[in-house]
Amino acid sequence: MAERAYGDYQLEIYGAGLGGRVPPYPMTFDELERRAELALPPSIWSYVAGGAGDERTQRANADAFSKWGLVPRMMVGATERDLRVTFCGMSLPTPLFMAPIGVIGLCAQDGHGDLATARAAARTGVPMVASTLTVDPMEDVAAELGETPGIFQLYTPKDRELAESLVRRASTSGYRAIVVTLDTWVTGWRPRDLATANFPQLRGHCVANYFSDPVFRSRLDQEPETNPMAAVGHWAQTFGHAFTWDDLDWLRGVTDLPLILKGICHPDDARRALDRGADGIYVSTHGGRQANGGLSALEMLPDVVDAVDGSAPVLFDSGVRSGSDAVLALAMGATAVGVGRPYAYGLALGGTDGIVHVLRSMLAEADLLMAVDGYPTLASLDRTALRRTI
Repeated sequence: MAERAYGDYQLEIYGAGLGGRVPPYPMTFDELERRAELALPPSIWSYVAGGAGDERTQRANADAFSKWGLVPRMMVGATERDLRVTFCGMSLPTPLFMAPIGVIGLCAQDGHGDLATARAAARTGVPMVASTLTVDPMEDVAAELGETPGIFQLYTPKDRELAESLVRRASTSGYRAIVVTLDTWVTGWRPRDLATANFPQLRGHCVANYFSDPVFRSRLDQEPETNPMAAVGHWAQTFGHAFTWDDLDWLRGVTDLPLILKGICHPDDARRALDRGADGIYVSTHGGRQANGGLSALEMLPDVVDAVDGSAPVLFDSGVRSGSDAVLALAMGATAVGVGRPYAYGLALGGTDGIVHVLRSMLAEADLLMAVDGYPTLASLDRTALRRTI
């Protein structure tokens, strides 16, 4: 049934232990986070680890999972588990995906974290949602994905011609869908970033997709290589369009790629998005980085799932720290679950190998939890398997 026995990763670890080898990377999120803080420069650490305001929503995202538990079912014989998913024309061996992180390129010790993330996707089959904000151009990132599908995340610029160029490049490069981020046309109040006075893109970091774009370059008096600060200034002027329903109509006419709207958290917005041509809904609070004082993404997921009613995939991220978190989100109705900070920390510690370890650990935990609790397929996981604990 299952293409891969993800839980066998623990057997590899125990087998290595017989030869005196222990895992080079942490096995828990807390330890992963602690060591990543030591490995990253303070300005990059604050950008990745920090959230909006007093970070109440960021904490709520992670804490929401502790309010739910999975009911064990015995004598099911879940000796094999099938974790495969299909959405937007993609058949995937795992329900996990790597959520877009705009500074993932800077989290690698060699400064090319986007490429390392793509290589991890190629090795694990876990798709990468590549951010618009990358160190390396989207074409170079796509070339490292191997047979694993890639998805391109669009921060829609004010310049429609530039937006169309970015989308066309994504299609030509082989990305299989477009994730449109709705909640970052202006940056939220981020005290940790403000304390270090650090906005990486204003320093010329993670803007390769703009600097390499023919439409963007045509707007400049000088080439970015000649006058990078002038190019950054133009980037700042064009970044951040407040995406509207009319923009969805326009973008739907630009590309045949599936459009997945990220940041939808209200059921009415989900229904309207599908009516207007969206192909998927992505429930997310941007990991708590954009708006403070709101509900956790997990609390809002069921209502969106019910509104969609099986007519489109519902992706989810925010607060996922473990394989058991992923299983709970899947039981809530998510089609696929995005991982963010954990893989960023794995990258900081070990590059591609570090990401692969994090993803394999999360998949192993999810696989073994489904085995022990008697859920052999993702289809067997639904809200009847859940009980509220608080």
